[in-house]
Amino acid sequence: MVEVVEAFTIVLAVGTLRGWRPAGIGTVAALAVLGLMVILLGPLLGQVPLGALQLVIGVLLLLFGMGWLRKAILRSAGIIPLHDEDAIYAAESVQLAANPGRGSLDWIAGLTAFKAVLLEGLEVVFIVIAVGAGRGLLLPASAGAAAACLLVLAIGLLLRKPLARVPENALKFGVGVMLSAFGVFWTGEGLGVPWPGEDAALLGLALIFLCAGLVTASLLRRPALEVRP
Repeated sequence: MVEVVEAFTIVLAVGTLRGWRPAGIGTVAALAVLGLMVILLGPLLGQVPLGALQLVIGVLLLLFGMGWLRKAILRSAGIIPLHDEDAIYAAESVQLAANPGRGSLDWIAGLTAFKAVLLEGLEVVFIVIAVGAGRGLLLPASAGAAAACLLVLAIGLLLRKPLARVPENALKFGVGVMLSAFGVFWTGEGLGVPWPGEDAALLGLALIFLCAGLVTASLLRRPALEVRP
């Protein structure tokens, strides 16, 4: 949902300023490429031994999740600015206005929409394949991603403005916790670690990452002590 909101903001700017035809063509083309990636890569990963697949995907998910969690902690602590969809919309509008369209189909607008959907969608595809591969869960993982896409699209079409009120940093904080917990769990399974409670250990791992993230953000929000020479 987080990535779809970011992509939708740029597509909305393209559609509003340059027309919905190039925005729609660019979006559909990017979605087709992403769907093809899931169809091709998902079954191929299913042929890899489960232990090796869990180890590799676990490490990648851990690195991916820790990156999200780190940025969410820094934003929560006020060290880096919050993600502002209104500002992104304004910046894309200025950039599109500076490049006049040529002909009936504005290729600049279409490529802008294609790039936004493709780049944001690559992260979604990675998560879908990582969650679904090896356990026969590719279909429900894809269904979850599709449901998030449809939900954001429906809300966006009703509001016709950037979804700036979505608590994006809170969502990224939660996703970072979830991916980090899955990363540790699957890395352990790939290494043959006997988790206590089996899949229920995921809840404990998620709680550890959540508490660590909240405590770190709280400590970073404290004013720095004055250091005397």
